[in-house]
Amino acid sequence: MFIDQATIYVKAGNGGNGIVSFRREKYIPKGGPDGGNGGNGGSIIIRADKQLTTLMDFRYRRNYNAENGEHGMGANKTGKRGKDTIIRVPAGTVIKDADTDELIADLVNEGEEIVIAKGGRGGKGNAEFATSTDQAPRRATKGTPGEEQTIQFELKLLADVGLVGFPNAGKSTLISRISAAKPKIADYPFTTLIPNLGIVRYSEEKSFVVADMPGLIEGAHKGKGLGIEFLRHIERTRVLVFMIECTTENPKTQYRTLVNELKLFNETMLKKPQIIAITKMDLADSALKKSLKKLTFRKNIPVIQISAVTGEGLKELVDDMWKKLKRK
Repeated sequence: MFIDQATIYVKAGNGGNGIVSFRREKYIPKGGPDGGNGGNGGSIIIRADKQLTTLMDFRYRRNYNAENGEHGMGANKTGKRGKDTIIRVPAGTVIKDADTDELIADLVNEGEEIVIAKGGRGGKGNAEFATSTDQAPRRATKGTPGEEQTIQFELKLLADVGLVGFPNAGKSTLISRISAAKPKIADYPFTTLIPNLGIVRYSEEKSFVVADMPGLIEGAHKGKGLGIEFLRHIERTRVLVFMIECTTENPKTQYRTLVNELKLFNETMLKKPQIIAITKMDLADSALKKSLKKLTFRKNIPVIQISAVTGEGLKELVDDMWKKLKRK
C-alpha cells in the first residue's frame, strides 16, 4: 500500500537525576560527597533511507519514545545515557510541525538526518556542588525533560520526469513500454490510483526515473478527482511531459487546463522543461494525423506524436527526455 502522509508524536528521553551520596568506607568516617550526575536522555533522530518508498509503517505506529537517562550513582558514577531512537523515512520526505504547519526539514538525500527532539540533560549530583566553604553539600538537581512534538511527514517522490495528463491519456501504458514498471492498465478513468515509478534504461550506463501520476481533472488543485493527493509528487521532477490524446476535441484547451492546474497548485513547476506527447496515434486516421502535424503549443516546447501500442515516436520521446535532463 502506498502512503504518502503521516502524523506521529515523538518524545525524547528525560535526563536522569543527580543524587546525594557520601563516600562511606571503613576507617574513613567523614568521606566527602560522591553523588554522580544523571545521564542525558536519548534523542529522536529522523534519517532518510532510499530503500523505503512509502510511509506505511507510520499508519500502524504513531508514538515514538527515546530512552531515559539513568540516575546518578554513588562513587561519582554518572548514569548511563539513554539510547537514541532513529526513525527511518523515505528519501524525499518533508517534515512539518503538525500544529503550525511550519517546515522543519526536507530530507532528500540518502543518510540525511535531523534531531527532531533532543534528550533532556542529566541532573547534577552533590559532588558537583562541593566547595571550600561547603564540603558536604546535600543537594542535587533533577534531570530535565526531553523535548516532545507532534510532526507531520509528507512524501514527495524523487523522479526525473513526471507524466501529466487527464485520466486515460495513456500514461500507464507509456511507462509500461519504456520501463520495467507494470502499472494497472484499463480503458476507464482513474486506473492509476497511486504514483508509479519506472526506471528507463537509456543506454548501458545511463538511466532516469519516470513517474506516472494519477490523472488530473479541472479543479484538481481544489481536491477534485485524485490529482490533489499526488500533485506534490510532480514538484520534485525535473522535466514534465504533458500527455494529450490524439482524439481530444481541442488539444490546446486541454493543455491550458493542465498547465493552469499546476500553476494554481505551485507556480514554480511551470519553470521546468516541458514536452508535449500526443498519445494513441494508432487510433488516428490519415486526416487527423495530417492536422496534428501542424499543431503547435508554446515556443520551444517539442510536440511528439506517439503510440505505446505500435511503438511510434517512443524512441524520439525518450531521446528528448534525456536531452532535457542533461541540460538541467
